[in-house]
Parts: sequence; C-alpha cells; structure tokens
Amino acid sequence: MSMRRKTSSLIITKQRTTEKKYKNNQKIARIRRQRGYQWEDTIVKRFNNTNEWKAFRLGSPSIALPDVLAVNTNNSTIFTIEAKSGTSTSLPVPADQIERCLSWIKTFDIYKKRNVLLAFKFLSKKRIGIGKYESRELREFFKIWDESLEITDCVCTYDGKFFAKINGKRKELFLKECPMPFKTKQRTSA
Repeated sequence: MSMRRKTSSLIITKQRTTEKKYKNNQKIARIRRQRGYQWEDTIVKRFNNTNEWKAFRLGSPSIALPDVLAVNTNNSTIFTIEAKSGTSTSLPVPADQIERCLSWIKTFDIYKKRNVLLAFKFLSKKRIGIGKYESRELREFFKIWDESLEITDCVCTYDGKFFAKINGKRKELFLKECPMPFKTKQRTSA
C-alpha cells in the first residue's frame, strides 16, 4: 500500500509541474499576441488620424491576410503591412507572410503605387532572461519590400539592419525606409 501512495503522489507532482509550465507558456504566448495586436492597432490609428489615408486591420493570421491594409485614393497608393513587435534584438518575418502581402497588392492593380511594408517596433525594454528586462530606446522601422528580391525568411535587427535567412546563414538586404505620413519613432538604418 505505501508503495502505491508514493508512486501516485509522484505522478501527481509531475502533472502539476507540467501543468504549471503549460499555463506559463500560454501566458507568454498571449502577451506576444497582445503586443502584435497593439502594434497593428497603433499603425491603423496613425494612418486614420491623417487626412488622406484609411487603414484596416484585416484579422487573424490563420486566414492568410496581411496584418494591415492602408489606402490613399487621392495619391493612388496602397500598402499591405506585416507588423512585428517585440523585446528581443531581432524580429523575424516568415517568407509566407511576405508572399501573402505581395499577392494582395498585386490584386489591387488599379493603384499606381503598391508596396509591401514591413513595420517593426522594438519595445523600450530588452529581454535579457526569463522575466528579466533592461531599458533601451524604443525604435520603429518601416521597410519597403523590394519585389525584385527572392522571397525568403527575413529578420530585422534593433539597429535597423535587414537580413535574409538562407540555409541558416544571414545575408544583408538593403531595403528602403518608407517615409510615413504620420509621426513615428522611426529610425534611419545605420
């Protein structure tokens, strides 16, 4: 009898530990999603506070839409925007997200100027460990995807440099900064 009790209490202890880690991972994932939604919402509000632009969040990532669609009919301009936000020193963009933004702007061929923008927000706190952060300057970058480039997984760094990830190696890409029609914490890449 005593052997069974020890064994069963050991199993319960393991389940509780696993359950606690699972809940913590859920909390972390929820915080990341909230940061992304807040950044998308900020971009939309900034566009909508200008006179000539209208912007919309297009929904969840599971339905293959860009994060934000911004339109200026007076200037015949449309942007599909993939927004990334975080506390790390680099923010990745998967190739499929760039590809879906490109397919959307190609659909709206009535607009003369059509660009895919990659919007990066590096938060004013840098993650240095689990639950540990240090202060830093908040930075934003709005990069215009060059359609002549091969679509690959990419990453933007805190200093504004942009890299393609090819076969596990980084290759620097030089994307133009997009001047925005609103006030930003935008930095020019070094």
